[in-house]
Amino acid sequence: MDEKAAPIKESGEERRARMMRKRKAIDLMELSFAEDAAAFASTDEYDELGFVSPIDWIRFNCHMTSGAAAASVAVGRTMDRLPRSVEAVSQGEIGLAHVTVMARTAEALKDRFDERPLIEYAREHTPGKFHFYCQHAKHAADADGYAETEADQAQSRRLSLSTWIDGSMVLSGVLDAFGGAALRAALEPLAHRSGEHDKRERGQRLADALVELASGGPHPASIQVTSSVETLLGLAGASAADMEFSLPISSKIVERLACDCSVTRVLLDSESAVIDVGRAKRVVSGPARRALAARDGTCRWPGCDRPASWTAAHHVVHWVHGGTTDLDNLILLCHRHHWMVHEGKWQLVRSDDGRMLAIPPTVRFGMAAASRPDPQPEPFGDEGVDGDAGYDSSS
Repeated sequence: MDEKAAPIKESGEERRARMMRKRKAIDLMELSFAEDAAAFASTDEYDELGFVSPIDWIRFNCHMTSGAAAASVAVGRTMDRLPRSVEAVSQGEIGLAHVTVMARTAEALKDRFDERPLIEYAREHTPGKFHFYCQHAKHAADADGYAETEADQAQSRRLSLSTWIDGSMVLSGVLDAFGGAALRAALEPLAHRSGEHDKRERGQRLADALVELASGGPHPASIQVTSSVETLLGLAGASAADMEFSLPISSKIVERLACDCSVTRVLLDSESAVIDVGRAKRVVSGPARRALAARDGTCRWPGCDRPASWTAAHHVVHWVHGGTTDLDNLILLCHRHHWMVHEGKWQLVRSDDGRMLAIPPTVRFGMAAASRPDPQPEPFGDEGVDGDAGYDSSS
């Protein structure tokens, strides 16, 4: 009787090669699906079938999440602008995740989109790193639009605290990119394991770190931001800045952070290799900060009484534009009102009697009366205003 032949054991290399072939085939099928999804989304068939949107129909009938359905439609709509990306997928050089990022970038940049430099980067990097790279491209093409997106994020922030019947608390919320990075930068150093005996899960360590932070823990948060001089100056075409725990950030955020921070000079050669690193220097020194706190006492925004310990030093004329770092050019602003001056585009001016006036972004000095939109929000001063127009100063 013939013995049954022993199965041939598959090598790991063969299995890996098969996985790559299957992934390539899946990506090509996904591209074909995206074409059909975009064509379907351009009709009103979904309405005739009783659905509220084409995304809703695709989500329900193709068993997808709303995000995945929307991504497929976005890829399909922009495929005619992405010939190099489609070819790269067919060659197995990039995956569908790269194309999805490319499609979102094409939608954002519109006529300023150039696929050539992006596809070269995509071939050599993961989809995650490619996403970061495209954020820089978006900022370089439209810094104001990039900052507006960040401002929309900030306006959508929320946090709720609910107490259960047993007294425990549930936290739920959403932070903008900078707020999230600031929170992580504060929590991560406190969430490290304290030794081999520390068996806490990561979620438990983060919860304990949050309580320690709220209880006045001894570790001040430090956020590292890497920016070019061109980005700090807000020059056209400058890329976004890099910040730990965050997507690239706009020049507006960099400008705000640079008001009151430690600056380290880093020199790079033509290949972006570091050739010299200077010593960190505080923009507003300790003695100057104490003198400023003694003079102002609180946030100088009209009507705001946040204490000095909750504020940052703001340059009325920013030091990157030649402003001096002395008391005559410095005021204290809380986080909310510092944000409004930089990202929110409000203006703070000092009246002849020394009061600070807050000028809404729709008012511009030197605008001819005939061309000024009507009606206009009125500037306001220190008296008779609680916080800021349309905002809760305690937020």
